[in-house]
Amino acid sequence: MDLAYGPAYETFRQEVKDFLASNKDKVPKGLGAAGRPSPEACAWQQLLIKHGYAARTIPKEYGGYGAEPDILQSRIIAEEFSAARVPAGIQNQGISMLVPTLLELGTEEQKKKWVEPTLRGDVVWCQGYSEPGSGSDLASLQTKGVVDGDDFVINGQKIWTSTAHEADMIFCLVRTEPEKPKHEGISYLIFSMATPGIEVRPLKTMTGHAEFNETFFTDVRVPTSQIVGERGQGWFVANATLKHERGMLGDPAAMETRFQALVDLMETETLDGQRAIDNPIFLDRLLKLQAELAAMKFNGLRLLTSAAKAENPGLARLVVKLQSCEVTHAISALAIDVMGELGVLYDDSPYVRSHGSWQWGYMFQLGLIIGGGTAQIQKNIISERGLGMPREPKPAK
Repeated sequence: MDLAYGPAYETFRQEVKDFLASNKDKVPKGLGAAGRPSPEACAWQQLLIKHGYAARTIPKEYGGYGAEPDILQSRIIAEEFSAARVPAGIQNQGISMLVPTLLELGTEEQKKKWVEPTLRGDVVWCQGYSEPGSGSDLASLQTKGVVDGDDFVINGQKIWTSTAHEADMIFCLVRTEPEKPKHEGISYLIFSMATPGIEVRPLKTMTGHAEFNETFFTDVRVPTSQIVGERGQGWFVANATLKHERGMLGDPAAMETRFQALVDLMETETLDGQRAIDNPIFLDRLLKLQAELAAMKFNGLRLLTSAAKAENPGLARLVVKLQSCEVTHAISALAIDVMGELGVLYDDSPYVRSHGSWQWGYMFQLGLIIGGGTAQIQKNIISERGLGMPREPKPAK
């Protein structure tokens, strides 16, 4: 069986390698961190877009590269960036979640106004979905918007709002049709975080940092024109965004880069004079993770094929978030065990490895198994929507 990509694709692969060799010194530090990208990160992002390694298939009129979808080229880019330990551009909620939502469901005015500055890293977004009483049952949200003249007047609260303390804009679910059933009464609004009446309070998590926030809205006025879709269609638009969120959390290219970092760690860390990678128990765990990662990569190709054909991938998409979050956490868990007693140190110790990134990742990724749809909810979705099993019975009142 010949699994070679063919001469044209190997030529393309060499072009990617040449680009990385010539520009690897321009990769900014901390590119993968959430929040506002640095000027260096924005410059790197714009260089990637110029050469077609970021925003590759987004039309040029909206700030992308404008290439036709090509599954193998996308795979080659991911492989070579991972092999070079180079992150493939800025990854944040605006680029990975809002941009594809606007391209799919936004007006022409919204696409032209927001897609390009978001892609370039000039505009940072946060997501206003979860509320203190509406997490897994998101459709029960209570933040409300009442029409007053040409504005919605918004009152309520969101929680777990990533990067809200640094964001310029928010895409937010608001109940605007209180008389309708809960799934039909929500609207999807976009507005500035500088709007009067918005208060952001950081929430420190078990990582020791405040990646999330509480966000309060008190008589916040938002023009009724700043809506994606129509009034009451917010649940439909929100699910389009959630689809892209799960894809962002389950990016196999990003996970492969982390896996390679684990391999590097295991080749340098020693236990009783033996490399960690030569320890049979650790090596067995590493190989199991490698197999999981390979399965994710091939499932990613299935998703790319479906996207190129404008088909619904069904079950293939539903498993992404659950599998990726659990595997990512398992990668960090193995790294912690490999480091032995050094694995319990944190970033204030002179002996900490990789600036404490493995310890931070272990805690943060554990949270992601809950955030974005808990593992239990994901399993229900897979069983009910993907496998056609009966709905989980509700407890008697």
